[in-house]
Amino acid sequence: MTTKTLASIGPKIKTALPGPNAKRVLEGDQKYISPSYTRSYPMVAKSGRGIVVTDVDGNEFFDFSAGIAVTSTGHCHPHVVAAIQKQAGELIHMSGTDFYYESMVELAARLSKIAPMAGPHRIYYGNSGAEAVECALKLARYHTRRQNVIAFFGAFHGRTMGALSLTASKPQQKRRFAPLVPGVTHISYPDVYRASSAHSADDYALSCARFIEEKLFKTTLAPEEVAAIFVEPVQGEGGYVVAPKVFMQELRRICDRHGIMLVVDEVQSGIGRTGKWFAVEHTGVEPDMVCMAKGIASGMPLGVTMTRAEVMDWVPGSHASTFGGNPVAIAAALATLDVIEKEHLLQNSASVGNHMMKRMADWPQKHKLVGDVRGRGLMIGVEIVKNKVTKEYGNAERDLIVERAFEHGVLFLGCGPGTVRICPALVVTKEEADVAVDVLEECIAAVGKG
Repeated sequence: MTTKTLASIGPKIKTALPGPNAKRVLEGDQKYISPSYTRSYPMVAKSGRGIVVTDVDGNEFFDFSAGIAVTSTGHCHPHVVAAIQKQAGELIHMSGTDFYYESMVELAARLSKIAPMAGPHRIYYGNSGAEAVECALKLARYHTRRQNVIAFFGAFHGRTMGALSLTASKPQQKRRFAPLVPGVTHISYPDVYRASSAHSADDYALSCARFIEEKLFKTTLAPEEVAAIFVEPVQGEGGYVVAPKVFMQELRRICDRHGIMLVVDEVQSGIGRTGKWFAVEHTGVEPDMVCMAKGIASGMPLGVTMTRAEVMDWVPGSHASTFGGNPVAIAAALATLDVIEKEHLLQNSASVGNHMMKRMADWPQKHKLVGDVRGRGLMIGVEIVKNKVTKEYGNAERDLIVERAFEHGVLFLGCGPGTVRICPALVVTKEEADVAVDVLEECIAAVGKG
């Protein structure tokens, strides 16, 4: 990548970071805002278009975090903005739990057409990924009349109490919040990179799934008391770890044998991020429930729980949300689906993702800090390690790489103990991706040299 090319399509940093206006905001944030938030670097956003975000000092960044995989159609896509403005001028709220919106039905019908399992389907609307998971947890117990659930180490399903009970990615997320919702058992998720060399990837993945029947169901859990298995087809906060196809298929077989609901959390991986509407489609597995949020409305708050119709059999009053299915959020979601379809963003996600993966394929051999590069579509993880033999997590090194990239004008985020996550908007071009990959490689090399 030449300097001229970088200057023409790359980030434009005009001030020291943080700039003077950003410093003013940071002082106010420290005074007024909850200290529970995790901020990797002092980026104070003011505006955004496509993959470019401009801060309060006029610095332009390439956003390869997409607001944590949320702005699927890019920042402020004109079609999405127009839909939001039009709806806000007509009706903002009446509450879809006590009244009716035509748009709730329209979006449900659209989602039913792209569902990763056979129909008919039913849809529940909330406001976030955590709410979508809470709905699935309650519904699984209600529908099966069973109390226990199985989830995985490394999982992130949200921070509300039910979703938090399923979460198992960082101790701080649970510290001093006990007692949590009982009845949750966590088991190993198949991180193939960290599997023993004595086993093939498929054998290792199968052993993780078969632990359920071979150990849990023979020692601590009665299978007839398990309501659901909650799984991310690609773990998000756990490190962008891709579940092998055989693992997902074995989970499906176990659920079928014992009448257990298979719930896939597609909050981060869904709505085109992996090159298909849902990441589970890469495995050929049909779930009983799908949880989605983040990219579904390009930045507006919307969570959706979609099930096979016969599963959502609860009666009025069982579950609801005042703001769930807000008309403005649904208008944004309908516009988002329009853009993904009309601009062929599923294909773009797959194409640009493959382009980036090919460019980074030799990094584990080329850079001493890179242990693994993995992903699907535009959901890519670069795992940073201190030692390639022991595979010790490079947490501090990862954080420094992300900070250095920010200073160079490219926004990444970490995930898992030592992974850099790459999740730009689905509209990203190969040329823009090349700029980000160049910056990331430069930062990895610099940190590697100490």
